[in-house]
Amino acid sequence: MTTPPATTSLTTLLRRGFALEYATLGWNVIGIVVLAIAAISARSVALAGFGLDSLIEIGASTVVIWELSGTGEDRQRRALKLIGAGFALLAAYLLVQSTWVLASGFRPHHSPLGIAWTAVTAVVMFTLAAGKARTGTALDNPVLKTEGRVTLIDGLLATAVLLGLVLNTAAGWWWADPLAGYVLVYYAVRETKEILFGHH
Repeated sequence: MTTPPATTSLTTLLRRGFALEYATLGWNVIGIVVLAIAAISARSVALAGFGLDSLIEIGASTVVIWELSGTGEDRQRRALKLIGAGFALLAAYLLVQSTWVLASGFRPHHSPLGIAWTAVTAVVMFTLAAGKARTGTALDNPVLKTEGRVTLIDGLLATAVLLGLVLNTAAGWWWADPLAGYVLVYYAVRETKEILFGHH
């Protein structure tokens, strides 16, 4: 018996969705280790915050994998609430740390590792976001499309952190690092409001 084309297409799209999420998951797992090393050596608030963002991204990808596997909506809602709480904690941490750095005039060290990783991460996240947008639209899956937008923002955040690191290294603008931290604060607050109070 021949499999109907629509079924084959759906199966292929689901596999692609899983592949995109597992790629995001794997990249962020590696990223947490790399960013922890870079943040500690450079004493960078922005790198530490971006590392925490990667941890939250792992949770977001896990939610989508559950959803694509056909798990219940109640479990998805509970997971989304946990992710929202994680973003709220991230915003609070970055707000306090970035403000303290600016007030004290604390200067982070240069971070070649941080620059290299955030540059590559920006490219990877933009590529994954485009794939999720196309696949989510083809599947008519709002969860995958929404998480694709989170991945896109992750790429923009990587770009913001990269800019702060480069300005600190090239021009000695030490305050660019905590300012990049504030960019992450804005993002974390916005995501918290969307996840906890938005419509899903």
